[in-house]
Amino acid sequence: MPAPSGITTVQYALLIVANLLIPIAVLTFATGFFPYKPFISGLAEYEPIAYGKPPSAQFDKLIFMVVDALRSDFVYGHDSGFKFTQSLIRSGEALPFTAHATSPTITMPRVKAITTGSIPSFLDVILNFAESDTTSTLASQDTWLAQIKDKKDGKLVMYGDDTWLKLFPNMFGRADGTSSFFVSDFTEVDNNVTRHVPHELRVDDWNAMIMHYLGLDHIGHKSGPKSPNMVPKQEEMDSIVKEIYEAMTSMNHLTSTLLVLCGDHGMNDGGNHGGSSPGETSPALVFISPKLKQLSMGKPCPTDPRVDFEYYKMIEQSDVAPTIAGLLGVPVPLNNLGVIIPDFLPLWSNRIDQVQLLLRNAKQILNIVKATFKDVAFVSENEQQAANRQLSQSGGEGPKLSKLWANAVKKLPFGECMDSDAYDAVEALYEFCQEAQELMSSAASNYDLSRLAFGIIVACMSVAMTALVSRLLPLMNSTGAFFALMNVLYAIMMFASSYVEEEQHFWYWITGAWISFLCCVRLQNATTRPAGMRLLIILAFHRVAQRWNQTGQKFAGAPDIAQNILRPNAAILWLLVTMTYLMLLYRIGNHIVHDLKTGPALGTACSLAQVVPAYLFKLGFTANDAPELLSWLGDDNVRLLEQIPLVGSARLIFLTLASETLWAFTAASNSTMPKAAKRQLPKMLVSLLTLFLITQSRTTNIPLFLLSTIQLELLSDLQLSPLQITITALVMGQTYFFALGNSNAISSIDLSNAYNGISGYSVIAVGILVFLGNWAGPVWWSVSGILLLVQSTVPEPIDMNTSAEEKRKRWVQMEMDNLIPNKSEFAAPEEADAMQRRSVFFLHTTVLTLFTSVSLMAVMIACTVLRTHLFIWTVFSPKYLFTMSWTLAFHLIVSVGLGGSIWQFCTK
Repeated sequence: MPAPSGITTVQYALLIVANLLIPIAVLTFATGFFPYKPFISGLAEYEPIAYGKPPSAQFDKLIFMVVDALRSDFVYGHDSGFKFTQSLIRSGEALPFTAHATSPTITMPRVKAITTGSIPSFLDVILNFAESDTTSTLASQDTWLAQIKDKKDGKLVMYGDDTWLKLFPNMFGRADGTSSFFVSDFTEVDNNVTRHVPHELRVDDWNAMIMHYLGLDHIGHKSGPKSPNMVPKQEEMDSIVKEIYEAMTSMNHLTSTLLVLCGDHGMNDGGNHGGSSPGETSPALVFISPKLKQLSMGKPCPTDPRVDFEYYKMIEQSDVAPTIAGLLGVPVPLNNLGVIIPDFLPLWSNRIDQVQLLLRNAKQILNIVKATFKDVAFVSENEQQAANRQLSQSGGEGPKLSKLWANAVKKLPFGECMDSDAYDAVEALYEFCQEAQELMSSAASNYDLSRLAFGIIVACMSVAMTALVSRLLPLMNSTGAFFALMNVLYAIMMFASSYVEEEQHFWYWITGAWISFLCCVRLQNATTRPAGMRLLIILAFHRVAQRWNQTGQKFAGAPDIAQNILRPNAAILWLLVTMTYLMLLYRIGNHIVHDLKTGPALGTACSLAQVVPAYLFKLGFTANDAPELLSWLGDDNVRLLEQIPLVGSARLIFLTLASETLWAFTAASNSTMPKAAKRQLPKMLVSLLTLFLITQSRTTNIPLFLLSTIQLELLSDLQLSPLQITITALVMGQTYFFALGNSNAISSIDLSNAYNGISGYSVIAVGILVFLGNWAGPVWWSVSGILLLVQSTVPEPIDMNTSAEEKRKRWVQMEMDNLIPNKSEFAAPEEADAMQRRSVFFLHTTVLTLFTSVSLMAVMIACTVLRTHLFIWTVFSPKYLFTMSWTLAFHLIVSVGLGGSIWQFCTK
């Protein structure tokens, strides 16, 4: 492809190479930053120890019931629907805990933690979204499932989330999986599990049954923890607990069965998860059996949390693995870092059995500790004399664990054992296990530093090449200085965890500063003062947008427009929503009539055929998703709207949008159409894109697109230079990413519209819809930026019906614009005339590439330098995942790919 006119071939080649280096840098760094943690392969065996045979099992069957996103208060709180479960807690037949789930709080890594007792890799965040991924299997790792199947020649059955089938291929004798990402369904997805329960309770050919219910999590994703569907779903889950418990007490083959009810993670106030907020990391965990009554006289329930969502005793989620192994009489998994929950030890009346259980757990953890601290000596449990010498050593973390182990060995009882001796041994073993657990869980991952360094070097090369290109472009002015300062400040900000968590404030501030900068330039001159007033209006709308959704960590849940004004006043919300759709009805109809040269009747019909189904779809979606937002319509009308076929309606919307887009491109490609007339094509594309994006957005966010459209109309009259247009589109896109409720936390990813028009899981289709739903603001402003560039470069067609007075006004305005001194700073003509049209998009791409490569480089260096930071997995790792999406999906595909295609079509 030849270099654009006005740009040298070297510059063009440098920019292409700089963009090609971006995915190389991103993927190389990712493979070094998110490696799989090493694990010990094979299955654990009981080692011979001085205490003889392992203690006997307390249960011979296990029913493991996972309710996805079962936050602790959903079971233990006063508003809980788990009334029967609460009665078991009060009677002592159930032991309640809050299980601390470490970040990332998403299903796959949490299931790994529960079954292996280990701490999963953060790379599981990516694998969790890859429905077809098989590289994350636990087939070669030791788990309590593998132990049950192997040691007891057992049989396992599984129903529910097919994550278990991916993690444990060929593990289950019977299984029926459902997709965990089909969040638009929270009824059938659970019915598909429950229908198997009566049969499985009757048969006696399995040792463990896994059930993983997804409906409660889906409700959270769609409408949050306070959804009117939440308590009924809890009651449904509670009825299943009751059905199982009654079978346990009435069927002989189930009398020695343990029922475990737990959540894999919790959810935040928005109904999402993935981050490290208290709500996300505090799922409920309940062990249920009549046998447990000997351990407790019961606990008060419902009750209040001690702090945040911490009810009863807080344990680590990894503690589930050794506890289940001990209760079922199988070895603790090899890679386990969990510790047997002490509350269960009294089930073994012999104190030596209690010591033995904990000693076997401690020795298994010791094997992992030894593999980590190879230069530190650890005594054998039979070397009590050597243990005395070991207690005198000092040093860092490894020697500290060696001392704790030596202390535990010293206190092991042999021969005649007093209860006090066993108690001291148990206490010392717990001290070692818990210290080792904490240390090994927080230990840094085995980063591949060579890959990290190579990725950073490649990113630096991209920055250098783009900077070299930009030096040869007209960027050396106050506008360019503002852009350079923005890049420097953003790069510095990436090294502070609190600023990464609250990145939205940087963009709110920088966007306000940019608009103010443009405003001040224009208010200084009387001829451009009206443009300055328009910028003041844009600035006021910017202030409204940044208060629309409170996001980040510090202010999450604080009062905002969407939650505290629009939700309680649903009629006002729908007035704004209706105004947005009416605006699109007018704009699309106007485009069809004037740009596609059709009659008014056809234009109106086509516009109605697009906008009305989209409006009805949003009404129907809201009726199913958040019916409280339609309370003003009355219950009968809401029930009527619930009958709208959502999948078919969404498909109809997508089909009509695709048809009209194709129609517009076909009409614009007509060789008889003048180039000036093609400048209208981006306007039509923006309107169609707006209709698509509001279909993919939450109802409360739809008015933001009305706000954006008004801002765009005001900007289009300002005669911004191409550089100013590019910076404006960049900062506005970033601002609206956060204004729509997003943040740098995995938990902010919105899946509620990921299945619009899809009746089953498709990784590509769902991935595209998830991206467009969450990056709706940046995508909209990226395409709108192309619209502004086309308008600033391609002359506007003269309407034959334009009055002589209007033509005279345009001529006078053009002459006045040409008289403004130093016009290259803030007006289009001189700068646009200095380069041919194709050079404008080259400058646009250069500026975007420079920001993208600088931000990528900064995040990479920050993640490398701060790889031992306390918040590396909760702040910096999620930020890098988001940076991957910004660079690969948004910059390369949307900004460069889609933007370039539209620009090329409209200016050729």
